[in-house]
Amino acid sequence: MKLPRQFFKPLAIGAPEPLKELPVNLERMIHFLPPHIEKMRAKVPDMIPKVDVILGNLEDAIPADQKQAARAGFIEMARDNDFGSTGLWTRINCLNSPWVFDDITEIVREVGNKLDVIMLPKVEGPWDIYYLDQLLAQLEARYEVKKPILIHAILETAEGVNNVVDIATASPRMHGMSLGPADLAASRGMKTTRVGGGHPAYGILADSDGSQGKRDFYQQDLWHFTVAKMVDACSAAGIKAFYGPFGDFSDLEACEAQFRNAFLLGCAGAWSLHPSQIGIAKTVFSPDPDEVKFALRILEGMPDGTGAVMIDGKMQDDATWKQAKVIADLARIVAEKDPDTAEKYGL
Repeated sequence: MKLPRQFFKPLAIGAPEPLKELPVNLERMIHFLPPHIEKMRAKVPDMIPKVDVILGNLEDAIPADQKQAARAGFIEMARDNDFGSTGLWTRINCLNSPWVFDDITEIVREVGNKLDVIMLPKVEGPWDIYYLDQLLAQLEARYEVKKPILIHAILETAEGVNNVVDIATASPRMHGMSLGPADLAASRGMKTTRVGGGHPAYGILADSDGSQGKRDFYQQDLWHFTVAKMVDACSAAGIKAFYGPFGDFSDLEACEAQFRNAFLLGCAGAWSLHPSQIGIAKTVFSPDPDEVKFALRILEGMPDGTGAVMIDGKMQDDATWKQAKVIADLARIVAEKDPDTAEKYGL
Protein backbone atom coordinates (compact mmCIF):
# COMPACT_ATOMS: atom_id res chain seq x y z
CA MET A 1 0.00 0.00 0.00
CA LYS A 2 1.32 3.40 -0.99
CA LEU A 3 1.70 5.80 1.95
CA PRO A 4 -0.36 9.02 1.85
CA ARG A 5 2.64 11.28 1.21
CA GLN A 6 3.62 9.18 -1.80
CA PHE A 7 0.16 8.72 -3.26
CA PHE A 8 0.11 11.97 -5.27
CA LYS A 9 3.72 11.87 -6.45
CA PRO A 10 4.42 11.15 -10.15
CA LEU A 11 5.49 7.57 -10.82
CA ALA A 12 8.12 8.63 -13.36
CA ILE A 13 10.58 11.51 -13.52
CA GLY A 14 9.09 14.14 -15.81
CA ALA A 15 5.52 12.79 -15.70
CA PRO A 16 2.77 15.33 -14.88
CA GLU A 17 1.60 15.74 -11.29
CA PRO A 18 -1.35 13.45 -10.47
CA LEU A 19 -4.67 15.24 -10.01
CA LYS A 20 -5.89 15.71 -6.45
CA GLU A 21 -9.46 16.34 -7.63
CA LEU A 22 -11.28 15.04 -10.71
CA PRO A 23 -12.06 17.63 -13.39
CA VAL A 24 -15.68 18.80 -13.26
CA ASN A 25 -16.97 17.39 -16.55
CA LEU A 26 -20.44 16.51 -17.78
CA GLU A 27 -20.41 12.81 -18.68
CA ARG A 28 -24.03 11.70 -19.04
CA MET A 29 -23.21 9.38 -21.91
CA ILE A 30 -19.99 7.71 -23.08
CA HIS A 31 -20.67 7.25 -26.78
CA PHE A 32 -18.91 4.23 -28.28
CA LEU A 33 -17.58 4.42 -31.81
CA PRO A 34 -15.76 1.70 -33.85
CA PRO A 35 -12.77 3.65 -35.23
CA HIS A 36 -11.73 1.03 -37.80
CA ILE A 37 -14.77 1.99 -39.91
CA GLU A 38 -14.03 5.05 -42.03
CA LYS A 39 -17.67 6.15 -42.38
CA MET A 40 -18.00 6.16 -38.58
CA ARG A 41 -14.88 8.30 -38.21
CA ALA A 42 -16.39 10.71 -40.74
CA LYS A 43 -19.32 11.28 -38.38
CA VAL A 44 -17.12 12.43 -35.49
CA PRO A 45 -17.19 16.19 -36.26
CA ASP A 46 -21.01 16.20 -36.22
CA MET A 47 -21.10 13.94 -33.17
CA ILE A 48 -18.80 16.05 -30.96
CA PRO A 49 -21.38 18.73 -30.00
CA LYS A 50 -24.11 16.12 -29.46
CA VAL A 51 -22.41 13.96 -26.83
CA ASP A 52 -20.51 14.45 -23.59
CA VAL A 53 -17.82 11.80 -24.28
CA ILE A 54 -16.66 10.13 -27.49
CA LEU A 55 -14.91 6.80 -26.97
CA GLY A 56 -12.92 5.01 -29.63
CA ASN A 57 -13.48 1.32 -28.95
CA LEU A 58 -10.57 -1.06 -29.52
CA GLU A 59 -11.79 -4.10 -27.57
CA ASP A 60 -15.01 -6.16 -27.72
CA ALA A 61 -16.96 -5.84 -30.99
CA ILE A 62 -13.74 -5.18 -32.94
CA PRO A 63 -12.71 -8.28 -34.98
CA ALA A 64 -9.24 -9.65 -34.23
CA ASP A 65 -8.05 -8.89 -37.75
CA GLN A 66 -9.19 -5.26 -37.36
CA LYS A 67 -7.49 -4.45 -34.04
CA GLN A 68 -4.57 -2.58 -35.60
CA ALA A 69 -6.91 -0.72 -37.95
CA ALA A 70 -9.06 0.35 -34.99
CA ARG A 71 -6.00 1.66 -33.15
CA ALA A 72 -4.81 3.57 -36.19
CA GLY A 73 -8.32 4.89 -36.83
CA PHE A 74 -8.61 6.18 -33.27
CA ILE A 75 -5.29 7.98 -33.55
CA GLU A 76 -6.45 9.54 -36.81
CA MET A 77 -9.79 10.72 -35.41
CA ALA A 78 -8.10 12.10 -32.29
CA ARG A 79 -5.54 13.97 -34.35
CA ASP A 80 -8.00 15.35 -36.91
CA ASN A 81 -10.67 16.79 -34.59
CA ASP A 82 -11.03 19.51 -31.97
CA PHE A 83 -13.10 18.01 -29.17
CA GLY A 84 -13.55 21.16 -27.09
CA SER A 85 -15.46 20.36 -23.90
CA THR A 86 -16.38 16.88 -25.17
CA GLY A 87 -14.27 14.16 -23.57
CA LEU A 88 -12.01 11.95 -25.70
CA TRP A 89 -11.64 8.40 -24.36
CA THR A 90 -10.51 5.05 -25.68
CA ARG A 91 -11.26 1.53 -24.48
CA ILE A 92 -8.07 -0.46 -24.94
CA ASN A 93 -7.86 -4.24 -25.13
CA CYS A 94 -7.63 -6.22 -21.90
CA LEU A 95 -4.25 -6.60 -20.20
CA ASN A 96 -3.76 -10.26 -21.17
CA SER A 97 -4.35 -9.60 -24.87
CA PRO A 98 -1.62 -9.42 -27.55
CA TRP A 99 -2.76 -5.93 -28.62
CA VAL A 100 -2.84 -3.98 -25.37
CA PHE A 101 0.81 -2.92 -25.12
CA ASP A 102 0.74 -1.36 -28.58
CA ASP A 103 -2.65 0.20 -27.81
CA ILE A 104 -1.19 2.04 -24.83
CA THR A 105 2.22 2.97 -26.19
CA GLU A 106 1.16 4.08 -29.67
CA ILE A 107 -1.84 6.10 -28.52
CA VAL A 108 0.06 7.94 -25.78
CA ARG A 109 2.94 8.62 -28.17
CA GLU A 110 0.73 9.95 -30.96
CA VAL A 111 -2.18 11.68 -29.20
CA GLY A 112 -1.43 11.59 -25.47
CA ASN A 113 -2.01 15.31 -25.08
CA LYS A 114 -5.54 15.04 -26.51
CA LEU A 115 -6.60 11.89 -24.63
CA ASP A 116 -8.59 12.35 -21.42
CA VAL A 117 -9.31 8.80 -20.23
CA ILE A 118 -8.27 5.22 -20.95
CA MET A 119 -11.01 2.70 -20.21
CA LEU A 120 -9.48 -0.57 -18.98
CA PRO A 121 -11.63 -3.70 -19.42
CA LYS A 122 -11.89 -6.74 -17.16
CA VAL A 123 -10.16 -5.21 -14.16
CA GLU A 124 -9.70 -7.94 -11.56
CA GLY A 125 -7.97 -6.03 -8.77
CA PRO A 126 -5.75 -3.05 -7.92
CA TRP A 127 -2.73 -4.77 -9.48
CA ASP A 128 -4.18 -4.12 -12.93
CA ILE A 129 -4.44 -0.41 -12.12
CA TYR A 130 -0.89 -0.33 -10.69
CA TYR A 131 0.51 -1.70 -13.95
CA LEU A 132 -1.30 0.79 -16.18
CA ASP A 133 -0.59 3.65 -13.78
CA GLN A 134 3.17 3.07 -13.87
CA LEU A 135 3.30 2.52 -17.63
CA LEU A 136 1.30 5.68 -18.33
CA ALA A 137 3.63 7.74 -16.14
CA GLN A 138 6.66 6.44 -18.04
CA LEU A 139 5.06 7.18 -21.40
CA GLU A 140 3.82 10.61 -20.33
CA ALA A 141 7.35 11.52 -19.29
CA ARG A 142 8.88 10.18 -22.49
CA TYR A 143 6.40 11.88 -24.85
CA GLU A 144 5.98 15.10 -22.82
CA VAL A 145 2.28 14.67 -22.07
CA LYS A 146 1.22 17.74 -20.10
CA LYS A 147 -1.72 16.39 -18.06
CA PRO A 148 -2.22 12.95 -16.53
CA ILE A 149 -4.32 10.50 -18.54
CA LEU A 150 -7.02 9.11 -16.25
CA ILE A 151 -8.08 5.46 -15.89
CA HIS A 152 -11.66 4.19 -16.00
CA ALA A 153 -12.12 0.56 -14.92
CA ILE A 154 -14.81 -1.78 -16.19
CA LEU A 155 -16.28 -4.02 -13.52
CA GLU A 156 -17.05 -7.22 -15.42
CA THR A 157 -15.70 -10.19 -13.46
CA ALA A 158 -16.67 -11.72 -10.14
CA GLU A 159 -13.14 -11.11 -8.84
CA GLY A 160 -13.36 -7.47 -9.87
CA VAL A 161 -16.63 -7.03 -7.96
CA ASN A 162 -15.03 -8.70 -4.95
CA ASN A 163 -12.14 -6.19 -5.10
CA VAL A 164 -14.17 -3.12 -6.05
CA VAL A 165 -13.07 -0.94 -3.10
CA ASP A 166 -9.37 -1.63 -3.68
CA ILE A 167 -9.77 -0.90 -7.39
CA ALA A 168 -11.49 2.41 -6.69
CA THR A 169 -8.65 3.60 -4.44
CA ALA A 170 -5.71 2.13 -6.39
CA SER A 171 -4.44 5.35 -7.99
CA PRO A 172 -5.06 9.11 -8.21
CA ARG A 173 -5.57 8.43 -11.93
CA MET A 174 -8.86 6.67 -11.21
CA HIS A 175 -11.64 8.49 -12.99
CA GLY A 176 -14.41 6.00 -12.28
CA MET A 177 -15.92 2.61 -13.05
CA SER A 178 -18.54 1.18 -15.36
CA LEU A 179 -20.61 -1.96 -14.90
CA GLY A 180 -20.00 -4.51 -17.69
CA PRO A 181 -23.06 -6.75 -17.31
CA ALA A 182 -22.45 -9.22 -20.17
CA ASP A 183 -18.97 -10.36 -19.18
CA LEU A 184 -19.94 -10.21 -15.50
CA ALA A 185 -22.91 -12.48 -16.16
CA ALA A 186 -20.60 -15.02 -17.82
CA SER A 187 -18.03 -14.75 -15.01
CA ARG A 188 -20.69 -15.39 -12.38
CA GLY A 189 -22.40 -18.17 -14.28
CA MET A 190 -25.62 -16.18 -14.52
CA LYS A 191 -28.22 -17.75 -16.80
CA THR A 192 -28.89 -14.84 -19.15
CA THR A 193 -27.70 -13.87 -22.62
CA ARG A 194 -28.93 -10.28 -22.31
CA VAL A 195 -26.54 -7.31 -22.34
CA GLY A 196 -27.85 -5.32 -19.40
CA GLY A 197 -31.44 -4.82 -18.39
CA GLY A 198 -33.77 -7.16 -16.56
CA HIS A 199 -34.85 -10.72 -17.21
CA PRO A 200 -38.51 -11.82 -17.30
CA ALA A 201 -37.79 -14.87 -15.12
CA TYR A 202 -36.02 -12.95 -12.33
CA GLY A 203 -38.53 -11.72 -9.77
CA ILE A 204 -40.74 -12.52 -6.84
CA LEU A 205 -44.29 -13.86 -6.44
CA ALA A 206 -46.93 -12.10 -4.41
CA ASP A 207 -47.96 -13.98 -1.25
CA SER A 208 -50.60 -16.65 -1.75
CA ASP A 209 -54.07 -15.73 -0.54
CA GLY A 210 -54.97 -19.42 -0.19
CA SER A 211 -57.01 -19.56 -3.37
CA GLN A 212 -56.05 -21.25 -6.60
CA GLY A 213 -55.98 -17.96 -8.50
CA LYS A 214 -52.95 -16.76 -10.39
CA ARG A 215 -50.43 -14.93 -8.18
CA ASP A 216 -48.89 -11.67 -9.36
CA PHE A 217 -45.24 -11.80 -10.41
CA TYR A 218 -42.96 -8.76 -10.04
CA GLN A 219 -39.82 -8.60 -12.15
CA GLN A 220 -36.70 -7.52 -10.26
CA ASP A 221 -33.43 -5.85 -11.33
CA LEU A 222 -30.58 -8.34 -11.82
CA TRP A 223 -27.97 -5.57 -11.40
CA HIS A 224 -29.27 -3.61 -8.42
CA PHE A 225 -26.85 -5.03 -5.84
CA THR A 226 -23.76 -4.73 -8.05
CA VAL A 227 -24.54 -1.18 -9.19
CA ALA A 228 -25.12 -0.10 -5.58
CA LYS A 229 -21.88 -1.76 -4.46
CA MET A 230 -19.97 -0.02 -7.27
CA VAL A 231 -21.58 3.35 -6.47
CA ASP A 232 -20.59 3.03 -2.80
CA ALA A 233 -16.98 2.20 -3.67
CA CYS A 234 -16.72 5.04 -6.19
CA SER A 235 -18.45 7.63 -4.02
CA ALA A 236 -16.25 6.81 -1.04
CA ALA A 237 -13.14 7.17 -3.24
CA GLY A 238 -14.32 10.44 -4.82
CA ILE A 239 -14.64 9.00 -8.33
CA LYS A 240 -17.62 8.40 -10.66
CA ALA A 241 -19.81 5.34 -11.19
CA PHE A 242 -21.43 4.57 -14.56
CA TYR A 243 -23.90 2.05 -15.88
CA GLY A 244 -22.45 0.29 -18.91
CA PRO A 245 -24.13 -1.00 -22.07
CA PHE A 246 -27.76 -1.75 -22.82
CA GLY A 247 -27.67 -4.10 -25.78
CA ASP A 248 -31.27 -4.18 -27.03
CA PHE A 249 -31.43 -1.16 -29.35
CA SER A 250 -35.03 -2.02 -30.28
CA ASP A 251 -36.33 -1.55 -26.72
CA LEU A 252 -35.77 2.11 -25.90
CA GLU A 253 -38.31 2.01 -23.07
CA ALA A 254 -36.36 -0.71 -21.22
CA CYS A 255 -33.10 1.15 -21.90
CA GLU A 256 -34.54 4.28 -20.31
CA ALA A 257 -35.75 2.30 -17.28
CA GLN A 258 -32.31 0.74 -16.75
CA PHE A 259 -30.55 4.09 -17.13
CA ARG A 260 -32.98 5.72 -14.72
CA ASN A 261 -32.41 3.07 -12.07
CA ALA A 262 -28.66 3.70 -12.37
CA PHE A 263 -29.15 7.48 -12.17
CA LEU A 264 -31.31 7.23 -9.06
CA LEU A 265 -28.73 4.94 -7.40
CA GLY A 266 -25.98 7.52 -7.99
CA CYS A 267 -24.44 6.83 -11.39
CA ALA A 268 -23.15 9.82 -13.35
CA GLY A 269 -23.93 8.38 -16.78
CA ALA A 270 -24.10 5.30 -19.01
CA TRP A 271 -22.73 4.01 -22.28
CA SER A 272 -24.51 4.80 -25.53
CA LEU A 273 -23.84 2.11 -28.15
CA HIS A 274 -26.33 3.46 -30.69
CA PRO A 275 -27.35 7.03 -31.58
CA SER A 276 -30.88 6.30 -30.34
CA GLN A 277 -29.50 5.95 -26.79
CA ILE A 278 -27.80 9.37 -26.73
CA GLY A 279 -31.01 11.32 -26.17
CA ILE A 280 -32.16 8.85 -23.53
CA ALA A 281 -28.95 9.25 -21.54
CA LYS A 282 -29.04 13.03 -21.98
CA THR A 283 -32.57 13.15 -20.55
CA VAL A 284 -32.20 10.56 -17.81
CA PHE A 285 -28.86 11.75 -16.40
CA SER A 286 -29.96 15.38 -16.30
CA PRO A 287 -32.01 16.31 -13.22
CA ASP A 288 -35.75 16.79 -13.66
CA PRO A 289 -36.60 20.54 -13.96
CA ASP A 290 -39.18 20.39 -11.16
CA GLU A 291 -36.66 18.74 -8.83
CA VAL A 292 -34.06 21.36 -9.72
CA LYS A 293 -36.44 24.20 -8.94
CA PHE A 294 -37.37 22.61 -5.60
CA ALA A 295 -33.69 22.01 -4.78
CA LEU A 296 -32.93 25.67 -5.48
CA ARG A 297 -35.73 26.67 -3.10
CA ILE A 298 -34.16 24.52 -0.37
CA LEU A 299 -30.75 26.11 -0.91
CA GLU A 300 -32.31 29.57 -0.91
CA GLY A 301 -34.23 28.83 2.29
CA MET A 302 -31.10 27.50 4.05
CA PRO A 303 -28.20 29.58 2.66
CA ASP A 304 -25.62 28.20 5.09
CA GLY A 305 -26.97 24.64 5.15
CA THR A 306 -27.88 24.68 8.84
CA GLY A 307 -31.13 24.69 10.77
CA ALA A 308 -34.50 23.63 9.40
CA VAL A 309 -37.21 25.22 7.26
CA MET A 310 -40.66 24.20 6.05
CA ILE A 311 -41.22 24.22 2.27
CA ASP A 312 -44.61 23.14 0.89
CA GLY A 313 -45.38 21.48 4.22
CA LYS A 314 -42.22 19.38 4.20
CA MET A 315 -39.39 19.82 6.70
CA GLN A 316 -35.97 20.47 5.20
CA ASP A 317 -32.78 20.20 7.25
CA ASP A 318 -29.04 19.83 6.72
CA ALA A 319 -29.46 16.32 5.23
CA THR A 320 -31.98 17.45 2.60
CA TRP A 321 -29.80 20.53 1.96
CA LYS A 322 -26.98 18.16 0.95
CA GLN A 323 -29.37 16.26 -1.35
CA ALA A 324 -30.52 19.54 -2.89
CA LYS A 325 -26.94 20.64 -3.46
CA VAL A 326 -26.15 17.44 -5.41
CA ILE A 327 -29.09 18.13 -7.73
CA ALA A 328 -28.41 21.87 -8.08
CA ASP A 329 -24.68 21.40 -8.75
CA LEU A 330 -25.39 18.84 -11.48
CA ALA A 331 -28.07 21.10 -12.96
CA ARG A 332 -25.58 23.97 -13.26
CA ILE A 333 -23.09 21.73 -15.09
CA VAL A 334 -25.84 20.54 -17.47
CA ALA A 335 -27.00 24.13 -18.02
CA GLU A 336 -23.54 25.21 -19.13
CA LYS A 337 -23.64 22.71 -22.02
CA ASP A 338 -27.37 22.78 -22.87
CA PRO A 339 -28.87 26.32 -23.07
CA ASP A 340 -32.39 24.94 -23.61
CA THR A 341 -32.13 22.91 -20.41
CA ALA A 342 -30.76 25.93 -18.55
CA GLU A 343 -33.94 27.80 -19.39
CA LYS A 344 -36.10 24.95 -18.06
CA TYR A 345 -34.08 24.97 -14.83
CA GLY A 346 -34.42 28.72 -14.42
CA LEU A 347 -30.63 29.11 -14.36
